[in-house]
Amino acid sequence: MDLGTIVLLILAGLTRASVLFVVAAGLTLVFGVLRVINLAHGSLYMIGAFLATMFVVQASPFPTFWLAVPLVPIIVGAVGLVVEWGVLRRIYRKAHELQLLGTFALILVFADLTKIVWGRQYRSISLPEPFSGAVNIAGQPFPAYNLFVIVWAPLLALALWYTVEKTSLGRMIRAAVSDPEMLEILGINIPRVFTIVFVIGAGLAGLAGVLVAPLGSVGLGMDVEVLIEAFIVAVIGGLGSFPGALLGAGIIGLMHSFGINISSRLGIALPFVAMVIVLVLRPWGLFGQPER
Repeated sequence: MDLGTIVLLILAGLTRASVLFVVAAGLTLVFGVLRVINLAHGSLYMIGAFLATMFVVQASPFPTFWLAVPLVPIIVGAVGLVVEWGVLRRIYRKAHELQLLGTFALILVFADLTKIVWGRQYRSISLPEPFSGAVNIAGQPFPAYNLFVIVWAPLLALALWYTVEKTSLGRMIRAAVSDPEMLEILGINIPRVFTIVFVIGAGLAGLAGVLVAPLGSVGLGMDVEVLIEAFIVAVIGGLGSFPGALLGAGIIGLMHSFGINISSRLGIALPFVAMVIVLVLRPWGLFGQPER
């Protein structure tokens, strides 16, 4: 394996890792604050991808991918608002089994709604300008759009860190995690904080759907596929940890890229092997904290 091939495999792995991080960041944010394992998170990602195709193909006279980047997360966030208000708010303090059943039911609902609205056909969109070409790296062409996607992950991680650590909203979120009773005594509306967090998490899922739409086919089933990988990322990094999600996504993306270059089965199996190893050695994840 020459140097050019190794560089391209690393970049391909980082492209996959970037999309996974955006999905897993929303998943880990919701669990870290609400303590809800949201199985429907992948459905919100799928809706975001379908909405992106609709904006690009049908949004005449403005058929542009860049219109979808800000608007789709807002629309998916609004869907998350309905989900949080209609379903999750009623099961926050329930057993995890009930939460899993409730959010699993949402997967089925969203799958049927997707069939009704967009049908069963796979969709695709062209790469957006000015990233439709390729860049020569190590003597071989690499899609410019993939490099654009790779840049998103660290920028988003920085923005999320700043929001949580340096803003008043972030202070409320941290307080809601550590001492919600005290926060409520101070007059803060805890349900409203939870709603804001879930809407942000849903918006991140929608953003990931937009970013992934030009990279391949958009169709039914992509929700479950990404959900499995996002959970692996969150488990490895530690549920509730953004740095952990970033590191976990990088590990899974690179393992998949190099593994699938050797064997398709190996590329699929390696992320699960990594998750098992982490669960055995450090059950709360690389950056997570043990539950008290």
